[in-house]
Amino acid sequence: MPDVGDTVTASLIVDPYDATTVATLSVTAPTGTVTAPATGTADGGKTWTAPLTYTAAGLWRLSWTVTGTGARVEHELVSVAPAPRAVSDGGRVYATTTQLADALNKAPPLNAVELLERASALLDSEFLKAAVYDVDVDGMPTDPDVAKAFAAAVCAQVEFWGEVGVETDISGPLQGVSIGSVQLQYGAGDNRSGPSYYAPGLMRALSGLPAEKFRMAVMGGY
Repeated sequence: MPDVGDTVTASLIVDPYDATTVATLSVTAPTGTVTAPATGTADGGKTWTAPLTYTAAGLWRLSWTVTGTGARVEHELVSVAPAPRAVSDGGRVYATTTQLADALNKAPPLNAVELLERASALLDSEFLKAAVYDVDVDGMPTDPDVAKAFAAAVCAQVEFWGEVGVETDISGPLQGVSIGSVQLQYGAGDNRSGPSYYAPGLMRALSGLPAEKFRMAVMGGY
């Protein structure tokens, strides 16, 4: 799978072919922009090539149109991956890839930055919106113990996803956990036994914090 920024040579083999054969290429980017890179042949019309640079992640459509002998139309979809990131490009992220590697005791996955961002967003939306703790102007915890616990929590969540799959994130809400004196029981009615998509280590990291540094102010609607 190509990455954003890769320059490739698109090619098409035409058979039968002769001097009347001409192949042109139309490229549709994920944004909908259509370009027509110059095509050429070095073997009398059998093999046609065109230079192409993938400038955005997503699905690209390559459409070849052949006229003359061997006339036909061919389409190809190419999936282009975003360039891998070594650091976050914005938002609160509570652990670095170094902290994740230390927690896993092995090299982190290549998509570690994205997983840490996702785990941090999960922590924010499901646990911290009802929490009280000291923060700086960027919303990051200022107490070293709280920062360490948040890092441990998101690293535990990434490790959990590594074992059960990120798709577990849609399995359902937590059905019961205690953080200090606060009892959280997600779900409603008879829906009390569904699977949890939270890592046990995430809850342990938060519940180990002293109340004077971190506490749940309200139930957050749960």
